[in-house]
Amino acid sequence: MKITVHTSKSIKPAYVSGSANHAPAATTSDVVPLTVFDEVNHDMYIPGILAFHPPAPSVAVLEAGLAKVLAKNREWAGRLVMDTGSKRVILLNDAGARLAEVSADVALDVVLPLRVGPEALQLHPSCDGAEDLLLVQVTRFPCGPFTVGYNIHHYVSDSYATCTCLMAWGMAVRGVALDPAMVHDRASLFVPRDPPLVEFEHRGIEFKPRVEKKAFDNNDGADDDVVVETMHFSQEFISQLKSRASAGERRPYSTVQRVVAHLWRCVTFARDLDMHEVTSWLHIAVNGRRRMMNPTHHRAGADGHSPASHGRALISQAVFHVDDRYFRSFIDFACSGAVEREGLVRTTVLSELVMRTNIEIDSVLGIPFYDLDLGSGNPFLYVPSTPQPVEGAIYLMSSFSGDGGVVAYVSLFRHAVD
Repeated sequence: MKITVHTSKSIKPAYVSGSANHAPAATTSDVVPLTVFDEVNHDMYIPGILAFHPPAPSVAVLEAGLAKVLAKNREWAGRLVMDTGSKRVILLNDAGARLAEVSADVALDVVLPLRVGPEALQLHPSCDGAEDLLLVQVTRFPCGPFTVGYNIHHYVSDSYATCTCLMAWGMAVRGVALDPAMVHDRASLFVPRDPPLVEFEHRGIEFKPRVEKKAFDNNDGADDDVVVETMHFSQEFISQLKSRASAGERRPYSTVQRVVAHLWRCVTFARDLDMHEVTSWLHIAVNGRRRMMNPTHHRAGADGHSPASHGRALISQAVFHVDDRYFRSFIDFACSGAVEREGLVRTTVLSELVMRTNIEIDSVLGIPFYDLDLGSGNPFLYVPSTPQPVEGAIYLMSSFSGDGGVVAYVSLFRHAVD
């Protein structure tokens, strides 16, 4: 597949004079501090690709819609910089977001199904050396279909906020009024309590001691490629899992809990671990918006991580107990100075996430990427993509076939996938 770039522009916010959307005077002190949730997140871009049926909107309409959204979401048009205390902040300088229009020389059907690899990477914008916090690429294919590939920095957004931003773009493109109640108050949402109350253990979960990365020996798969296997679980299969798992239980297990428990068993068997090796933790991203008191919607970067030690029951218990108390405890610990005193680092460092015995789960089940509409209807495909798959990382999403199933993208060493 050959890609031809037609335009690549930095889109700046389009403010409306004389309204609440009027441009503020940007200064070097006009910054937004990262929250404690942002700071323990992956220092990377979130990539993804959505595919749509024709007709594709014109590039002028896409640019105008994005400019309107950026006026209400100034973070996306800003830049990450260091403040005087050597902490990263978002500078609201309206530098813009990158939008590229390209075309492919083959039909979309030729590259379907999309898998992690060189062809998928061609369908979203490169973020190598980029300062933009939001980069979007619209790829047009012969006969009319088009894809929207994006890269959004994880310090600015989690998956929920990414979806919210993309849907707002679709509304602006279609001429629908944007929600005037969008909230972007990072500074006061996660203030530590006085006095602080750390009720839970956060060492080894969100934070860990700084250690030298150990090289794998030959038996650990150091010379083995990491590949991504796409697994489809039908609604009937999931119903069978849930029925067997929930028999005799007072509260039935959710789809996510059951699929995760099933995958954990399958991956553990496939890794062919020594009988004395233990899968010590499962990392699951948990959306805190509805779990914290007085939740605020349209908020970027508000997710936490829950550990579970074994089996579906512990997964259910662990996720259930990540509530307002847990999040407040995490905020208090992260702001207590213990992280700096003890030299702790976040656990979510991609370069160190060769799990070997452990698993990290990211789920967008329930996040309505399928509601995005750029004027030609909802996408018929959504695929997460990554420049470099991480061993032990699993991505869950709803099946776009409309069968009520779940698709899992499972990254493992090739010998384990085989």
